[in-house]
Amino acid sequence: MRFPKIPLVARILIGFLTGTICGLILSKYCASETTKSILVYVAPFGAILVAMLKAVVYPIILFSLIYGAASLPLRKSGRVGGLVLLWYTATSLFATVFGVVLAYLLNPKLAGAESLASGHLAGVKSMAGAAASASFADFLTGLFQNPFAALSNGQFLPVIVFAIAFGLAARSILDAVPETGEISRSVQTLLKAVDGAQRVSFKLIDWVVHYFPIGVFALSVSNFATNGTLLFGPYLQITCCVVIGVLAMILVVYPLSIALFCRENPFRVLYRLRSAILTAFVTRSSAATLPVSFRTMDELGVDRTLSSFSLPMGATVNMDGVCVHLPVFVILAANMFGHDLTILQIAALCLSILFASIGAGGIPGGSVFLLFMVLENMGLPPDQVAVVVALALGINPILDMFETSCNVTGDNVCTYIVARRSGLAGEKS
Repeated sequence: MRFPKIPLVARILIGFLTGTICGLILSKYCASETTKSILVYVAPFGAILVAMLKAVVYPIILFSLIYGAASLPLRKSGRVGGLVLLWYTATSLFATVFGVVLAYLLNPKLAGAESLASGHLAGVKSMAGAAASASFADFLTGLFQNPFAALSNGQFLPVIVFAIAFGLAARSILDAVPETGEISRSVQTLLKAVDGAQRVSFKLIDWVVHYFPIGVFALSVSNFATNGTLLFGPYLQITCCVVIGVLAMILVVYPLSIALFCRENPFRVLYRLRSAILTAFVTRSSAATLPVSFRTMDELGVDRTLSSFSLPMGATVNMDGVCVHLPVFVILAANMFGHDLTILQIAALCLSILFASIGAGGIPGGSVFLLFMVLENMGLPPDQVAVVVALALGINPILDMFETSCNVTGDNVCTYIVARRSGLAGEKS
C-alpha cells in the first residue's frame, strides 16, 4: 500500500486543499438549501475525526501526567512547571499588547454593521447569561472536582490538577520509603501499569492518524461551504487584522523566541510543527490537536514528562491567538460607537483580555464568550455589547481557524524552549 507511506502532512494538505476548493465551489455556485443537504452527509465525517481525537486525548493527559509527575524529582518538577506557567503568562501578555497596538494601527471598521449583526442577535441573550454565570471563583473551585466527572465532561484543568497531585504523591512515597520495600514495589507496579496505559493510548493515536485525510477533507468542505465567502465580503478588513496579527506571532515572534533562547534555526523547528499547526487550523480545536502535538514533541525529542504537562496546560490557559483577536473587536466597537479610550482604559483592557484568556478553558464558545467580559469592562452598555458579539458570531468560524493555529503554535514553542533550557530534550532521528 503506497498511501500510508505518503507523509502525514502531505496527506493532510491534500485533504485540506481539495476540501477547501469543494467548499468554496459549494458556497459560490450552489443554493444554500443544496449546500445544506450535501453537508448533512459530509459534515459527520469531520465530526468523527474531532470526536476520535478528543476521545483519546483525555486518557493520554491523565496517564501521561501521572507518570510524568512521578518520574521527576519534586524540586525539578516544580521548577519546570513554574517555567512553563511563566512563559505562558509572558507570551499571553505580549500577544495582548501586540494585538491592541496592531488594532490601533489597522483601525478596523465595518460598513453596515447593524444589518450584519441582526441575524445573530437572537442567540446573544442566552450566551450573555452563560458568560455572566462564569466567574473567577467558579474557575478556582472548578479546579478541584471529581476527576472522572471532569473526564466525562471534557474539562482539562481538573484532570490536570488531579493527575499532577496523584503523580507527585506517588513520587513522595517512593522518595520516603526503602527502594526494595513492599510499599515501593506496589507503587512502582502501579506506575508501570500507568505507563502501559499511556503507551496503548499513543498507539490509538497512530491508528487515528490514518483517518486524518478523510476527516480534514470533510471539515474543510463544511468550514468553507458555510463561511468561506465571508473572507471576501464586508468582514474582509476584520479578517485581515486578525490574520496579520496571527501570522506575525507565528512567523516573527515565535521564531525570534526560539532563536534567542535555543540558539538554533527557528524555521527548522516551525517546519517540524507543521502537522500540529495545520491540524489546529482545520479542526479549530486545541484539544483535538493535542494528540498531534504530542507526536510532534516526541519527534523533536522532548521528554514526555514535560510535554504531558505543558501541552494540556497550554491548551487550557495559553490563548495567544485569542489575545490578538479580541482587541480587533474592541477597537471596532470603539470606532462604531465613538468611544475614545484613555491610556488607563487601554491598560485595563489589556489586563482584562489577559485574565479572561487564562480563565477561558472551562467556558464553551471560546473567544466569543470572552467578548462579553471584555466589552463590559470597557464600559459599553448591554445593547452595544450585543451588537459587537453578534458581529463576532458572524465571522468567528473563519477567525477561529487562525486563532487556534496561533494558540497551538504557542503551546508547542513554549514546550520546546522550556525542554531545551531544562535539559529535557534530545533530538531524535
